[in-house]
Amino acid sequence: MQATTMFDPEEAQNLEDMEKQFAVKAVEHLMTYWSLLEKVPGSKLRLTKMDDEISKHFKEEFPEFDPAETVDEDLMKNKDGKEKWRDFISQYDGKIHDFNFGTMLRSNPKCEYEHDTTIFAMRMQFYAIEIARNRAGLNDWIYEQAQKARAGPTS
Repeated sequence: MQATTMFDPEEAQNLEDMEKQFAVKAVEHLMTYWSLLEKVPGSKLRLTKMDDEISKHFKEEFPEFDPAETVDEDLMKNKDGKEKWRDFISQYDGKIHDFNFGTMLRSNPKCEYEHDTTIFAMRMQFYAIEIARNRAGLNDWIYEQAQKARAGPTS
């Protein structure tokens, strides 16, 4: 392909192997995160070295966000939402590894990763939302549930 050739997404081939690799990475990420939440209460978990900065920035840019509520995917992905998130995410270029990599996000902190409770998000959206949920103690139930399961039935 010449350098002057423009990429036409309408004519692009379906890169099945690339899609599979993405899916594998996204699933590995959600499984790793869930496993962490089962071992450590979310309220005690740090996701990055920049959790404090991300939390502060997220509250400034999205003051209306309630971590206990279900994420409105349409609001997040409409034209205005995309622009607002793009501005937020771009601040972490060079600061957070894979800051703009796609991943999976639970739409509701009360739910596990399920077909109807999981949405596609950028890594920084995941960090911002999950840091807010963790700091509010909204993911601690996962640890508590795992501890009860490990303890087994009580007599």
